[in-house]
Amino acid sequence: MPTVLNPYLSFRDNAREAMNFYQSVFGGELTLSTFGDFQAGEDPAEAEKIMHAMLATTQGLVLMGADTPNSMQYHPGSSISISLSGDDEVELRGYYQKLSADGGAVTVPMERAPWGDVFGMCTDRFGVSWLVNINAAQVTPAP
Repeated sequence: MPTVLNPYLSFRDNAREAMNFYQSVFGGELTLSTFGDFQAGEDPAEAEKIMHAMLATTQGLVLMGADTPNSMQYHPGSSISISLSGDDEVELRGYYQKLSADGGAVTVPMERAPWGDVFGMCTDRFGVSWLVNINAAQVTPAP
């Protein structure tokens, strides 16, 4: 198996909700393991928090995440963005629309970028920034 790079997102008490949301956007199989499943938590009250989540799609996307225990510092923020790029315009526009809906926000509308591709940015309802790039050769020309 080749080395792969997977985004791993940290949450505070809402990893289950976030990962279920990402599954509704991307589809795929979601596995969730709690701290209680592995008797790994320091605080028994955190037994149902997510220790590890992995979403894997048939298109090869893998997204991982977990709740940060209360004993650890948590800094939600903008130090990471996740980029989606490819040739399937319908698929990528669909992801962009779903990610930016229901409490999310468009930060850069989907439009032709200076490099020729169609590009947009949004933030989902969990504060995660997303970049979406559609290969110019695949973009349907505007009427």
